[in-house]
Amino acid sequence: MKIIQAPRGLTDTLPEYPFESRFISVPIDPGTDSSETLRIHYIEAGPKDGQPVVFLHGNPSWSYLWRRSIQATAALGFRAIALDLVGMGLSDRPSELADYTVARHVAWTRSALILGLDLENMILVLHDWGGILGLRVLALHPDRIAGVAISNTGLPERDPGEPLPEGPIEASGPFAAFQKMAREAEVWEPWNLLPMVMVTPITDEVRAGYRTPYGEGHPALGSQSFPGLLPTRPDNPMLPDNWEAWKTVERFEKPFVTIFSDKDIIAPDGWKPLVARIPGAKGQPHVILEGGGHFLQEDIPEAYNEALLGWLRDQF
Repeated sequence: MKIIQAPRGLTDTLPEYPFESRFISVPIDPGTDSSETLRIHYIEAGPKDGQPVVFLHGNPSWSYLWRRSIQATAALGFRAIALDLVGMGLSDRPSELADYTVARHVAWTRSALILGLDLENMILVLHDWGGILGLRVLALHPDRIAGVAISNTGLPERDPGEPLPEGPIEASGPFAAFQKMAREAEVWEPWNLLPMVMVTPITDEVRAGYRTPYGEGHPALGSQSFPGLLPTRPDNPMLPDNWEAWKTVERFEKPFVTIFSDKDIIAPDGWKPLVARIPGAKGQPHVILEGGGHFLQEDIPEAYNEALLGWLRDQF
């Protein structure tokens, strides 16, 4: 697997991102005999001995999404940490779209948090694909997780005991066309996807922030690969894996809160099975914030942080 690395120093003058870049090496193919590694970029703020709060983004974002929340969480005395998913932000990028799978993303994220940073008693703050990956890590290590705050995502599943439909299986549903667009795109510019899922007009400064990690010779491969991983087919390998993960997730009794937004067009109802099935969600201050699209952290950052920080103060 060929790996592309982002140039150093890209964020040195990036507004609202006063963080030191840190890297942790994880196996390219965890669970195999290969000794090859790739680097996952992360940032952190707050006391080193504070309770860890781990922020996991989705697509088409990177740790820049959490720039306001990281600083506010650190100010409460937590150790705030945000990863860049593999292929995103300043993390290393496998060079082929086929290199990216949900199973690999789970393994890479788990390796960074559990084997690399060795985090205990961590609180997960999840959004979009970060929700799926974070819940899969929870299913593997529920004893390491103290709580979860999750936004605009879900954990789709399929019972592997159910037979697949007969005949050719084709992608269908609202995301099938998006998959085709991503698969066939000669140039993929994830920063230009944001206006499609935001409510407020994106500023030039914010657009530039999302564009910062990418440039000529440094394609946004992780972002371009994610649409192809969406479960538009019943034989998507993520679905039975998620079904197995649900067996642990639906027994999670620690604080679990949903912070969604009313104008999200990606996963507007993703909170419903989470609240209904997870014991730790009972009695939590679940909220659907007004005026936010899919990226509520950009549309309504003050309201999002108020909900998140209030929950952190009350629960931990």
